[in-house]
This record gives sequence, C-alpha cells and structure tokens, in this order.
Amino acid sequence: MRNVTDDLPRVLAACWLYWIAVPTGDQAGVMQMMGLVQLRPVTFAEAEEIIDEDGHGGAEDNPDGMARVYVSPELDGWTLVIGPWCDPCDVERSDDVLRLCRDLSARYGQAQAYYYGAQRDGSAWLVAQDGIVLRRYCETGEAENAYLTVGEPLPIERARREQLGLPAVWDEATESDQDEAKWKWAAFDLAPEIAAALGVSPLKLTADMRVVGTGVVALTPHAAEVQAAPSRLAAGADLLA
Repeated sequence: MRNVTDDLPRVLAACWLYWIAVPTGDQAGVMQMMGLVQLRPVTFAEAEEIIDEDGHGGAEDNPDGMARVYVSPELDGWTLVIGPWCDPCDVERSDDVLRLCRDLSARYGQAQAYYYGAQRDGSAWLVAQDGIVLRRYCETGEAENAYLTVGEPLPIERARREQLGLPAVWDEATESDQDEAKWKWAAFDLAPEIAAALGVSPLKLTADMRVVGTGVVALTPHAAEVQAAPSRLAAGADLLA
C-alpha cells in the first residue's frame, strides 16, 4: 500500500459525472476487459481536473469527453473508471456499457455503472452481478428513459418510494402524472446514494480510505474515432496537455 501523504483520496465530483465501479484491485485486468490503453499515472488532484473537464466536454481533441477516462487505484477494495464513456443511459453508449458491466461482473462478481447530474439533471444506475444485469434505471427527463429500464427495482429504490407514499413496484406506463413527478424528483438525486450503499462512490472518497496502486488516465476505444488529430490522440499528446 502506498504511503504518499500529498496524494490522498478526495471527492471526485463534476456537474455531470459518469462512472463504473468494480469490486477489485485488478486495475490492469479491468482496463484490459474495457479495451483501455494506459497513458500515464495521475494524482487525485489531477484526476479531479480531468474528470471535470471531460464532464463538461467541448475540448478540441476530446469534444464529447469520451476519448479518455480516469482509472482509480484500488480504493477500499474497489476500482473506479470515471468519464462520459461510462454513461449507462447515453443513447449510443447504453448497450456497450451494459455489456461491459455484465462481463466485468462475470469475472469480478459485481459491476455497477452510474450517471449523476449535480445540477438536478438526473440519475442513472446499472447493477450487474455474476454476469447478469439485475437492474438498469435512468431518470434524466428524457423520453427514451423508459425504454432503458431493465429488471426489478433495487431495495433502496423500493424503500425510497415507500417513504414517498408510492407503490414499491410500479408500472411506468400506467403511473399517474402526480406520482411520476414525485418519483422523478426523488430519483434525480438517487445515484450517489445507491453507489455509496452498494460499494464505493467517487462522491464519497475520503483521505483515510485504503489505497493500493496509482490512478491513471487511459484512452478509450472511442479515442480512435475522434476526428481532430487522431495520430496525436493515439500518442496521448493532446489529451494530456
């Protein structure tokens, strides 16, 4: 375990935060399964800046933020992969993220993917165990959210709905507008709570966590598709500038 006093875990937040959590310290194995290519080690402070920049997008050589991710060291037995490429409810990424979590869970027992918009922009969660997707649910205000729902509500979802006076299990097609609105506003903020309850959340990192290894920035398979200076992206020059 590292003993670096000036590089301690810290909250990794962004206006729009996307991440995958896997209960393992096998950073190299996780990266291999996800098709990630390591560029260089980074501190938690550097990771915070990278995550915020990529969450906002718009960079010339990474316009949608999907060309790179941050891969954490082992944090209390978990590895986090953070970046828009991990979005479980993105129209273009949802199927691939579901597959990744399913495959990762088959190897490591569990895998989870989350989205959280800190400006009341919604939440999404995907939970896989032993190669089976138990639940995927998105509440971002988009019409296609309902088509992404997989599995039965998690216990934490049921408990929250009961607190709101709503049925623990519901049919999205027949739910009243009033009940739908009540649940939507509660679910918008639920991803961080679910992540913390089921494992490790980037929004709950603390300096006293057990850390093994070093976090890295890695290129995703999407990097090869970026049109701006693809050869330099492959070398990692622009994304690490």
